[in-house]
Amino acid sequence: MSIRVTLGGWAVQRADAQAVRLEVFVQEQKVPLDMEWDEMDARCTHAVAYDGEGRAVGTGRLLPDGHIGRMAVRKPARGTGIGALLLEALVEAARQRGDREVMLNAQTQAEPFYLRHGFVREGEVFMEAGIPHIHMRRPLT
Repeated sequence: MSIRVTLGGWAVQRADAQAVRLEVFVQEQKVPLDMEWDEMDARCTHAVAYDGEGRAVGTGRLLPDGHIGRMAVRKPARGTGIGALLLEALVEAARQRGDREVMLNAQTQAEPFYLRHGFVREGEVFMEAGIPHIHMRRPLT
């Protein structure tokens, strides 16, 4: 499978990133619509992954403070390495701008994925949008 990941601002990435997030978070995971969109989108670097036919199949964002969030891959494309490509693109964007570390709040079911990519668990499980999460951190050296 040929996957292409693009990075850019909200003005460029919005339509495709929103479509993936709407499907995964709002429709599939039942996150309230008003919790999904926030003012930070306009200040983030967004990654969107496209399949060989040019369909947006995954997304994630890098906030100005080094947090990675809104990582989502459409159900048919899960388990194919798209999440890893998105994550590494966002980590590299943070490294390129000089960030010393990246952080994220992982859904607990995704914790093993982030552990495989060098993230370390911090603190206790907490609830966000009715879903258990854990804070994780990865130094950039």
